[in-house]
Amino acid sequence: MNKEYMFESEKELYITIGNNIKYYRKLYSITKSEITQQDLANKINVSTSLIGNLESKNTYQGISVYNLYKISKILEVPIDNFFINR
Repeated sequence: MNKEYMFESEKELYITIGNNIKYYRKLYSITKSEITQQDLANKINVSTSLIGNLESKNTYQGISVYNLYKISKILEVPIDNFFINR
């Protein structure tokens, strides 16, 4: 198994996913058009606080596969990119 995808805990996995959501949201804002946490939340029909918690380094927040899939489509990023530990 590729070392980029190895996690020692569930918390580490969710932190990695959250960091990548933030990274790709900001990248999308720079390269395509601005998308705020609120915009992203509205597009996938979740609360802004969920996106904020996912992107926070101080909060442990899980996410459903379906919501992660919707985020990947909106940000135009393959879903497996969210699992890369940068």
